[in-house]
Amino acid sequence: MMAPGERNGTDPVVAAYARAIMEVAQAEDVLDRVEDDLFRFARTVEATPDLRDRLVDPAIDVGPKLAVLDDLLGGHPHTAAAAMWIVQSGRARQLTEIADALVALSAATRSAVVAEVRSAVPLTDEQQRKLASALSRSTDADVEVKVVVDPSVVGGMVVKMGDTVIDGSVARRLAELRGRLTGAS
Repeated sequence: MMAPGERNGTDPVVAAYARAIMEVAQAEDVLDRVEDDLFRFARTVEATPDLRDRLVDPAIDVGPKLAVLDDLLGGHPHTAAAAMWIVQSGRARQLTEIADALVALSAATRSAVVAEVRSAVPLTDEQQRKLASALSRSTDADVEVKVVVDPSVVGGMVVKMGDTVIDGSVARRLAELRGRLTGAS
C-alpha cells in the first residue's frame, strides 16, 4: 500500500527513508526546516560535482564525508543528522531522490502538491506567494513552491509539478530563436 505523497515510480527504499526522516522531524517539530534545508542541500550537491563525487565515492571513509556534512549543515542539527544518516547508510547517490520524496510526502500530508521552480535569481517571499497562488488557481490544488536558483535559466523560470513542465525561461526562448535562425539560413 502506498503512503500519501508516494508516486508509483518511487523506489520503496527511497520512500522508506523519506518517511523515517519525516516522522523524526515531525516528532521534533522541525519538519518545515528539515524539509526545506534537505531540499536545498540536495540541489547544492546536485550542482556541485566535486561534492557529489566525494559523498558517493566508496574509497573515501565515511568520517571525512560526515565532517563535510557537519561543516555544511551544522547550523541545523536535525538536517545534518538526516543527511548524515543517508550518507552513512550508503545512500548518498539517492540524496536528491530522498529529499524530493520527503518534500512530496510532507506536502501530501497537507493536501498540497509541490512545484519546483528554477529561477536565475532568488524569488522574494511575495513572488513565491503570488506564484503559488497562480499555480493553485490553474491546477485546483494547493501548491507549495520550492525555489532552486539556477543561473542557466538566464531569466524567467522553469516550473515542474510532477510530470508537467512549464518552461518560461529566457534560455529556452534563446534556444528557439537560435533554432529558427539556423533553420532559416
